[in-house]
Formats: sequence, C-alpha cells, structure tokens
Amino acid sequence: MTAIAIQGEAGSFSHTAALETHGPSLRLVPCATFEELFQAVASGAAHRGIVPIENTLAGSVHENYDLLSAHQLHVVGETQVWIHHCLIARPGTELPEVRRVASHPVALAQCRRFFATHPNLVAVPSYDTAGSVRNLIAGEGHANADAAIASALAAELYGGEVLAEGLEDHVENYTRFLVIAREPARTDGATKISLVFTLPNTPGSLHRALTVFAERGLNLSKIESRPIPGRPWEYLFYLDVIGDVREQSDDALNELRRFAPVLRVLGAYPGR
Repeated sequence: MTAIAIQGEAGSFSHTAALETHGPSLRLVPCATFEELFQAVASGAAHRGIVPIENTLAGSVHENYDLLSAHQLHVVGETQVWIHHCLIARPGTELPEVRRVASHPVALAQCRRFFATHPNLVAVPSYDTAGSVRNLIAGEGHANADAAIASALAAELYGGEVLAEGLEDHVENYTRFLVIAREPARTDGATKISLVFTLPNTPGSLHRALTVFAERGLNLSKIESRPIPGRPWEYLFYLDVIGDVREQSDDALNELRRFAPVLRVLGAYPGR
C-alpha cells in the first residue's frame, strides 16, 4: 500500500488530491507542517507527498516553492482540486448559535465574503481544515469554536453537520497540487517540466531566459520568483514549461545552462 504524506488530517483537500492521484488504496501519513511532509518523503516514511502549490484565489504557496528548492526531491505528477468550503458544526447546532469559526488561515482567506456578510462571526485560525472539524467534534483544540470551515468529506469522516455550503469567494476556486517523490518519474508521456534557476544580475537576463523557450514554441504556464536567503535582492526563478519534453525542452535547457549559474529540473511529468 502506497504511503502518501499530506499536511493536515484525513478529510482535508490534500486528502482529496491524494485520492485523485493514487486512488483509495493508500495509507495517509498526516503531517503537522509542510516541512514535516517533505522530511517524511525524504526519509522514506512516505513513498510520496501531496503538496499544494497555488490556489486560484489565494495565489502561490510560497513556503512550498522554497521547500522544493531546499530538498532534493522530484515532482512526479500534479492534480487540480475544486475547493468547495462548507460550514460544519456539531450535530444539532443551528447557524444562529455559531459565533467562532475555526479553519486554516488560507481557507479563511478564501471565505472573506462569507465573513463580511456575517459580521457576527469571528474567524479562528487553525493548522488544518479537516483537523478543525475533528477537534470540534471531539471537543478538543479550539474548545470555544462553534463551527469549522472544511470539505464535505471532513464532515462525513468526523460526523459533523453541514450548515452552509459554497462559502468560497468565487465558485472557480481550485488548488493545484504537486506529487513529490525521492526518485524522478519516467519521462514517457511527460508534457510538463518544472525547473528552478538563477540568473546573472544584468540587463535583459530574464528576457533572454524566457526567449529560450518562446523560440521553440514552448508555453510557460507559471513563473515565480523567490528571494535567495542570505543574498539580498537576488532571486530564484521557478518555471513550469509545457511542450515536447524529450526534444524541444532538452534543447532549451541546454541553452539556458550556458548563462544560468544554477539550473535544476524539479521534475518532468504528465501535466493536467
């Protein structure tokens, strides 16, 4: 049985992503933090990890970009999960009784409109969406929270009652998850490459790097920059490249290596 590390508890959206990528025959390895998740995969405690990397409302998960660079792991797959938030309470609770609502800060941020239209509700940050439901039903953690925001799966798993659905600010609320592993995936069928690189601090260097891919008809579906610790105003650049992995991409990467001081391919995998 494949062991899959996730940040959070069973019933979280990471759990949903694990089910979509690996099916129901898996063993969850819940982790309290993303650092713990990466360590679980690196140490062999889990075969693979499910890592949220960006959300259509909240944007990029910067911590996980930094962890991809810090760990020698490989991106071997990806999936997209529709994030549909529910207000979940103990059975028998009525909506007017709810005053404090617990959930992960990112989930709370995706539901700003709900809180704006319910000014009597107080958002209570927690480490996990599903964990908030588990603790609520068990009477643990935020003992004075009356409800939690999480998935319908979390309500089903822990015996919570859904008081309201569709709390997210926009119905087109998706999170993209990466699958990470100790070994790279086979490149057969790969249509996307994720990479990280540095550039000299000279005029036009980023333009030159992006042109390498444009001239070969390769689409850049994502570009992200992150500061390099200890080197003020210097950056790591992350790219997701869609196209022919075996021919055009290899040629582009070879050219990029000529002027990029650091270049690392994070993974080649089937894009979604």
